Amino acid sequence: MSTAKSSGYFQSLLFLIAAMISIQSSGSLAKMLFQHFPVLTVAAMRILLGALILIVVFRAWRIHFHQVRWSAVLSYGCALAGMNILFYSAISRLPLGIAVSFEFVGPLGVALYYARQKFDLIWVCLAILGIVLLFPMQKGAADLDLLGVAYALTAGACWALYIVAGKKPSGVSGPHTVCLGMLVGAIILLPFLIFSPALAMLTDANFLLSFFALAVLASALPFSFEMIALRNMSSLSFGTLTSLEPAIAALSGLIFLGEHLQWNQYLALLTIVSASIGCTITSSRVAQRKKKSDPPNSNPAA
Repeated sequence: MSTAKSSGYFQSLLFLIAAMISIQSSGSLAKMLFQHFPVLTVAAMRILLGALILIVVFRAWRIHFHQVRWSAVLSYGCALAGMNILFYSAISRLPLGIAVSFEFVGPLGVALYYARQKFDLIWVCLAILGIVLLFPMQKGAADLDLLGVAYALTAGACWALYIVAGKKPSGVSGPHTVCLGMLVGAIILLPFLIFSPALAMLTDANFLLSFFALAVLASALPFSFEMIALRNMSSLSFGTLTSLEPAIAALSGLIFLGEHLQWNQYLALLTIVSASIGCTITSSRVAQRKKKSDPPNSNPAA
């Protein structure tokens, strides 16, 4: 690897780590806001302000709306809204690291579904073991809130739908697809904001600043940083590193919220992260072999 490429990869690595820290820190900030606002109000404000920020950053007014495939954008936005509501509902009842671990089953399941190789059984078993280990084993330890677990798993299902919907052609660029999807999600969640019992408190400058910071940390910064990271980073490296999100979430919960996990739950994080990394590596290798084995298309118009 040349010095220039090495430097570019290192910068991309830093941007990706910053993106993961940003989005997991936003979870801690959201939990702090739950002390003053209903969960659905926080979710609605986050996605609404996030949509407005991304519209400005990516100049959404330049979109050629006649080219938009609205069925793809609507499915993407609905999955995004569902993922936000359910994940915030989950972290209101569970430690951040545990909620992210349960949610991570969604994208891991998508990867395993498309991989279907001989090593898949190992990753499936590791993922199942990780889920089992997430539940408290020590006597006297507080049981996990089962409704919170259900919220997290359903958020993972929405995350899986979000990934599948995001791959559908939308007729516009990736950033503009995200802008429109966020806007659709914001419209879906708008009633929870309008009829919120804490609506009057949203005019407080300190709370507005907190919500703006939440939107930046959860949307604008991570998405922008990930786009920069992908310029000099392979899909394999990107997927492998983003598999560390449950561990980063647990660290964020420990630092900002004082959420201590049991030894078996830390082992669960390691197990789920290992399953995700392993699945990412084997899936990438399969894709590379398939690309090499496919005959080149001699007819560019085909």
